[in-house]
Amino acid sequence: MSEFRRWTVHEAYLDIAGTLLEGPYHDVANNEFRFVDIWDHKLYRLDLAKGPSSLTVVDTAAAIGVTANIANPGPDDADQLVVGAKHGFARLNRSTGNLSYIREAWGETDGPGKAELMRFNDGAVDRHGRFWAGAMNDPKVKSPGPEGVLFRLDPDLSLHRMLAPVTIPNGIGWNASDDTMYLTDSPTGRIFAFDYDATTGAISNRRVHFDLGEALEPDGFAMDVEGCIWSAIYGGAKVVRISPAGQVIGQIDLPTRNPTCPAFVGTELFITSAKDDRDDERLPQSVRYGGRVFRVDVGVRGVPKNEFHFE
Repeated sequence: MSEFRRWTVHEAYLDIAGTLLEGPYHDVANNEFRFVDIWDHKLYRLDLAKGPSSLTVVDTAAAIGVTANIANPGPDDADQLVVGAKHGFARLNRSTGNLSYIREAWGETDGPGKAELMRFNDGAVDRHGRFWAGAMNDPKVKSPGPEGVLFRLDPDLSLHRMLAPVTIPNGIGWNASDDTMYLTDSPTGRIFAFDYDATTGAISNRRVHFDLGEALEPDGFAMDVEGCIWSAIYGGAKVVRISPAGQVIGQIDLPTRNPTCPAFVGTELFITSAKDDRDDERLPQSVRYGGRVFRVDVGVRGVPKNEFHFE
């Protein structure tokens, strides 16, 4: 595992020119790949058997940061996902884009205007069906600062504030033994590790697992079956593979400055990205393709996505 490997991607797999593509998800049961555009309020879906020509898009009623499947769908759950949205956790109809909140995150004790000031970002479901997602300052309202909160929605729909403050909470995942949780706080340049109690969902003993050491931001990540984290480096035109010891042992070079999040489809990584905050046409050709989706075979499988459990 310690041998450094490098891959280079030269062109986009999905050339759609999105704005802030995030939340990539491989829905194995439906042989579907999906992702969102947080900024433009869109949900994209791709039939993996048919490829790029099958890509469809629906408008959502609000910014969606992350999506999850429902593990035990009932009669009211047809075509429904559970998502982290503008104001909290919600159901999203993947065919129509209709949104209905399950639990809104903010109340009177948070002060006036808090709900408009914030939006949900990245997240993940743990093996016990709990949905973890982080909220941050909505950049359309205020530049992100240390006002973010990491939330946990349990199957009984109880909502828990697990960590504050954070700035831009991003990739979340767990190790194979299910006793360590990882969380990215992008502006710090770090991925943190926590002791994780799988029975209660409690976290403790925050520590630095990985420090990028550059003036760039680790964004979303995916975990592979060897315990490595594949972290998108926003502003760095790369995804890095981080070993369980916290060392970089691989790198994917991309033709965009701003990769946002990878997700495994078999042994391939599908990688979302964001449009550059500068004029893409004036950028070098090697990093011009912001807001597209890329893919590359890295020869290792990812940890399957967990699904949210309704009690």
